[in-house]
Amino acid sequence: MTLKTTLIEASELAALSPHDVLIVDCRFELIAPGNGERDVAKGERDYLEGHIPGAVYASLDKDLSDLSRQVEGLGRHPLPLESAFSSVLSRWGWRPGLQVVSYDAAGGSLAAARLWWLLRLVGVQDVAVLNGGYGAWLAAGLPVDAGNVTRTPSKVELHYDTSRHLIDHAHLLDAPERLLLDARAAPRYRGDVEPIDRVGGHVPGAHNRPFSDNLGGDGRFKSATLLRQEFLDVLGTHASQDVVHMCGSGVTACHNLLAMEHAGLAGSRLYAPSWSGWVSDPGRPIAKGDLPG
Repeated sequence: MTLKTTLIEASELAALSPHDVLIVDCRFELIAPGNGERDVAKGERDYLEGHIPGAVYASLDKDLSDLSRQVEGLGRHPLPLESAFSSVLSRWGWRPGLQVVSYDAAGGSLAAARLWWLLRLVGVQDVAVLNGGYGAWLAAGLPVDAGNVTRTPSKVELHYDTSRHLIDHAHLLDAPERLLLDARAAPRYRGDVEPIDRVGGHVPGAHNRPFSDNLGGDGRFKSATLLRQEFLDVLGTHASQDVVHMCGSGVTACHNLLAMEHAGLAGSRLYAPSWSGWVSDPGRPIAKGDLPG
């Protein structure tokens, strides 16, 4: 079996033996996150009603983030601690060499790309996002199951490679060679509207590359060739290693990371706190409108 490292098609996933793949359903809606056992998040309810056979469920808030760390200025979706993420992978029965496939209901634009990137952060390469998400699976007429899935637990202890994949507050503006790409929609980037965070706008000097630009009208990723040309047009003289991605809380920015990797442009990093973390300190500068020129 050829392991997938960026995207996988529904037909390719359907052809894999259940013993050779860990499938993770990452469906989640920010407007319906749930707040306890009696108020289950919409994404989890949708999972219980129907999911790809064998898929376990990943909560953006509980498994792929640690909301208790919001007070540390790490944004609305702080990264889970290494120990916590290792426990999640252990619960799912992950083991080295096992193909991981994540999916959501938005073509990988929310939590599926976040899980892809978190696994990259701990050094796992054999992970791919389902191109077109759950909708592509259904459109192909493939089977679904209902109810919760549990797998035989494993025991893993992994560590973040922060130097290769992350950049922090202090170094964000101190590296003149870097190119900061903001994955939010243009109105939020410009500061025309801000429905979630304390104030609107963007980090001074950041360029806007909305994650939705990575997708075609069918909700699937554009071809690697087209994505490469589009990103090279944005990068100009910058190398892909100079790129730092951000968004509102470090989730949808992973979609741009995934798109660049799929296009053969490796080595970019994530500013994980993103806009919500940046504006947690009122003393940090804010820019509004489009970049001049």
